[in-house]
Amino acid sequence: MDWSRIKTIFILTFLVLNIYLVYQFMNTRDAAQYEIIKEASLEEKLKNDSIRYPELPETKKERYISVRTKVFKNEELDKIKEQVINLGDGTAIEAKLAKPIKLSSKFEPAELSGFIKSNIFSGEQYKFWKKDDETKTITYYQQYDNKTFYYNSNARLTLYFNENNEVVSYRQTYLEVIDEQLSDEEELLTPLRAMETLYKKGLLKPKSEITKVELGYSTLVSLTASHVVTPTWRLVVDGKENLFVHAFEGRVIPLTDGENQTTE
Repeated sequence: MDWSRIKTIFILTFLVLNIYLVYQFMNTRDAAQYEIIKEASLEEKLKNDSIRYPELPETKKERYISVRTKVFKNEELDKIKEQVINLGDGTAIEAKLAKPIKLSSKFEPAELSGFIKSNIFSGEQYKFWKKDDETKTITYYQQYDNKTFYYNSNARLTLYFNENNEVVSYRQTYLEVIDEQLSDEEELLTPLRAMETLYKKGLLKPKSEITKVELGYSTLVSLTASHVVTPTWRLVVDGKENLFVHAFEGRVIPLTDGENQTTE
């Protein structure tokens, strides 16, 4: 038996094995380094384009929920005083105020906070959205678990003011949550990844500033008797433009509802 030849074969075999293991190690290390570089590159790109953003909120697991438009009943509104209320088919409250509410020339949402909490059905659940001097409206949207139902006409409070800058009437709709356990909890896309989606789409312009990042809900599916809403990131750019990103799937959601501006 040629021991010298066998020894040579073993040496070559181990040499090939070592080369393969080194190759695998290098590939794994390079892949890990690439991920780190890729993660940091977005921040570098934003910095290079002078795109500023605030401290980003932490993420937690969320889920889809099912909601439906509330049908109001007369007995639910008995505590509301000094208003002439018309319920129509029950899905919206249309009310005229017996005493108009005077607004200041430099309106602040706090002016109406007390009235809304005390004189509007579940008024504490509505958050100020915008004041529009052209349409003479002040818009609020309902919140659930401190998350706003963005541009949802079934979760909206609209106050109307006249030429004398007085609130004289309002229209209200309300969403009821009918299933909080519609799906399992899922990890949210981070706000940074939402920003990356908008950046790649060219929706974040150089020298712009993201002034607010918050989580809310947008409508995913509208059915006859109910709706499915999904967690949605809202990013406000330069204090006026609203951009929305699906918080699970990472796609841009073109929410407008006829408006895409906010005075916040």
